[in-house]
Amino acid sequence: ANRCKKSKTTKTKIKHPKSHSTMTPSRLSTAAIICLQLLTSLTSAFVPSSQISGAQQLTTTISKTHFTHSTSKNPLFSSASSDNDTPDFSNVGFLILAGGTGSRMKANMPKQFLTLRSSPVLHYSLDLFLEKLPAHCAEMGVSPPAMVVLVMDPKYQPEYQPIVDKYEGKLAFANPGQERQGSVENGLKKLVETTGNGDGSGGCDFVAVHDSARPLVTIPEICHVVSDAKEYGAAVLGVPCKATIKESEDGTLVARTIPRSRLWEVHTPQVVKVEALLRGFEKVERESLEVTDDVSIIEALGEPVKLTRGEYTNLKITTPEDMDVADAILAERGVDEIQLV
Repeated sequence: ANRCKKSKTTKTKIKHPKSHSTMTPSRLSTAAIICLQLLTSLTSAFVPSSQISGAQQLTTTISKTHFTHSTSKNPLFSSASSDNDTPDFSNVGFLILAGGTGSRMKANMPKQFLTLRSSPVLHYSLDLFLEKLPAHCAEMGVSPPAMVVLVMDPKYQPEYQPIVDKYEGKLAFANPGQERQGSVENGLKKLVETTGNGDGSGGCDFVAVHDSARPLVTIPEICHVVSDAKEYGAAVLGVPCKATIKESEDGTLVARTIPRSRLWEVHTPQVVKVEALLRGFEKVERESLEVTDDVSIIEALGEPVKLTRGEYTNLKITTPEDMDVADAILAERGVDEIQLV
């Protein structure tokens, strides 16, 4: 079984301001209730993907899916994955982007610091990359990730210094930029700095960029997207778009309906060759290109990006209703309390 034993260390409690958001069960919106009902129905009605055809195939499940072998007792394994699906992570570094403000949450702090069940949203990603994924790699006989870089506003870094100290050599801070691209650039520089040999050699060949507002990504998803990136040079988690998408030029009248069969909703991590991403940054700056995510930079280079099918449960915390849905998913998975220090 994929078990991650908690180390017996002295607990240093990190203080987080109390949230004054209105995300209480009594104030759930109709949309949130519908989402919860859909998730419950997916759990109870799920059947093997081999029995579902075309666009009906869903990779999203919660912990009640019939898992096999060692994945059955690990709540982070939301879909079946064989031992051969775990790549070597020795040349892969992770960037966790935690510099956003989360204005749409209507809370008094950035969304990554809001409490989800018993822990801040950010802690689910930290625990996954620093504890559970390395433990899984050890069981599979492969190397864990080389380094995790936490891109965070300097004013919050003192609160997280005890965690960085505990994972010395495996976790480091980087400051955010004005936009996402600047944050990724700063994180990548720190990754190269901390994993290289000082002469341009060694270090990480691949970087996996993950939004801290996505606390529900699973180990199989990470393994699959990293494997695809190693084969194609770049890969991004995503799911086929389920909604009908209309295009409008003025926000009032429909211009056209975009064929849904060609649309994918992309998630994170997004995994890219470090060398290609550095070249992409130069091109974007030189040509003043506008890019919306990390693999868009690779697209601008004209190089391939593999779509790795992920899970619909890998949602991004954006609104108060998302917190309620995420809470329900974690409850179904039976995720234990997270203690990083």
